[in-house]
Amino acid sequence: MIRFLTQRLIFGAGVLLMLSAFVFFLFFVAPGDPARMIAGDKATEAQLMQIRKNLGVDRPIVVQYGSFLTRAISGDLGFSYRNQQPVAPIIVRRIPITLSLVLGGALLWLAIGIPMGIMSARFAGGLRDRIGQAFILVGLSFPTFVLGMMSLYLLYFIPKQAGFTLFPPGGYKALTTQPLLWAWHLVLPWTTLALTMAAVYARLTRGQMLDVMGEDYIRTARAKGLSERRVVWKHGLRAVLTPLVTQLGADIAMLLGGVIIIEQVYGLQGVGALAVQAVANQDRPIIIGVVLLGGVFIVISNIVVDLFYVLLDPRVR
Repeated sequence: MIRFLTQRLIFGAGVLLMLSAFVFFLFFVAPGDPARMIAGDKATEAQLMQIRKNLGVDRPIVVQYGSFLTRAISGDLGFSYRNQQPVAPIIVRRIPITLSLVLGGALLWLAIGIPMGIMSARFAGGLRDRIGQAFILVGLSFPTFVLGMMSLYLLYFIPKQAGFTLFPPGGYKALTTQPLLWAWHLVLPWTTLALTMAAVYARLTRGQMLDVMGEDYIRTARAKGLSERRVVWKHGLRAVLTPLVTQLGADIAMLLGGVIIIEQVYGLQGVGALAVQAVANQDRPIIIGVVLLGGVFIVISNIVVDLFYVLLDPRVR
């Protein structure tokens, strides 16, 4: 296990190293003035001179990259001249919002999608399967922003017109201060994210379960007299968990890099909203920071998925 984990950590470090090199050459070595790219068009000449000095553009490229990598490892992601503050604290303040949205939504979409997929597979061709298929089709067809706007209209605007508030329209309250208020503000974003993603997991679970339930060891379990529920949940589902964990790791890593649409619909100032603002303002230090953060999330998620492989599948061990 230690050797396996060490290999994955070394591989992840190599991926992050390649990502940092790509970001460095994209923003600092590409044609153009890197100081102007970082500071923006409104920067003064004095600011440009200071940025060039900080970047060390007069030094060899290898030395510049080494300095950039050292600062990034130490947590120094640069300085946002648009916001007049370091990049790292700006991103750190946004992470809890995106983390709350993604992890809460993940728990909800797993609670909906996996049972729905199992139900469809157990009763393939029947009424329950058709209900599950309809849910999958609607979930995959509905754009996220449409579902979000519909949720706001039905669960906020109409009750508001009737004189009471069922759910808030958006915003974020810190978990550490008021947990109930935190959850109340995130119910609609969680539901919007979960209904969209649950359709993906229901389809994946159904397809995998249909393949697994025809295997020899499933027939053997039934021949031993085990109940259908135990056969499905103990023997069938365990074999399905490996592809589900793979999909879950990829989805969480991607979403932690910024749930852009949902954060925009519900006014959540998370990493996705920050990335949109940075692109609109051409705030390249923040763009660099968000890209590197997304890479870190992807590497960590893949390492966690690999560890789950070892726990779930004896063949990997």
